[in-house]
Amino acid sequence: MKLGFEEPQSQYKSGSQSARAWTERWVREWVYCPNCGSPKINPFPNNSPVADFLCLACREEYELKSQKTVFGEKVLDGSFRTKYARLAASNNPSLFLLNYDLKLLSVTNIFVIPKHFFVREIIQERKPLGPTARRTGWVGSHILLNQIPQSGKIFIVRAGQLQPKESVLAKWHRTLFLRDQEQQARGWLIEVMKCVEAIGKRDFQIEDVYAFEDRLSRLYPGNRNVKPKIRQQLQFLRDRGYLDFVSRGYYRLRAD
Repeated sequence: MKLGFEEPQSQYKSGSQSARAWTERWVREWVYCPNCGSPKINPFPNNSPVADFLCLACREEYELKSQKTVFGEKVLDGSFRTKYARLAASNNPSLFLLNYDLKLLSVTNIFVIPKHFFVREIIQERKPLGPTARRTGWVGSHILLNQIPQSGKIFIVRAGQLQPKESVLAKWHRTLFLRDQEQQARGWLIEVMKCVEAIGKRDFQIEDVYAFEDRLSRLYPGNRNVKPKIRQQLQFLRDRGYLDFVSRGYYRLRAD
């Protein structure tokens, strides 16, 4: 995989337009499908509602967002109504986030967020456009990257270094079990995964996760039995191979 853009010249006068053309072409030519490993993904026709690329081998769909600076806590996205409607759809796209260096004409980072990490809690509704805007009343959205666990951010290129393809595919498949869950069940699992990551060590006790009881209670005020729910989620994650059961009350987060 080459990280540099091959065309130093562009038909666009705008740097952002040139960068978009370069990054889209780079993804088309060099990025493999992290779901099935197919060496190529194909562009959708222009102006598709959400997705930009499609893997013809496994039918996984991808959206691409690129920018010069490192992505922060949230990413500007399109129509909230469209995004919200696609959350429950089988063809909701996974998301590529790409950083580039215009001086070097090169990719510096690209990571993918699998679609099974997209739950309602990570889509933030923006304020409607005002009366002077061309699309008055239109409501956009943000994707809240800080609400996605690290296991949901899979780097293909990190700090200019290509990551092993085998590792990328393994990390993707490690959390595929989330796709079998309904939205609410996925939300609970993802929140518990975030709690486990926040502990900051691979080996932990169930009491370490209980320490997040208040936060989970605020997120799910209708649940009056948070500790039993935590135990249930840990058992599910153990059964799906995300965690290992060490001994009574003790777990280990599996290494990537």
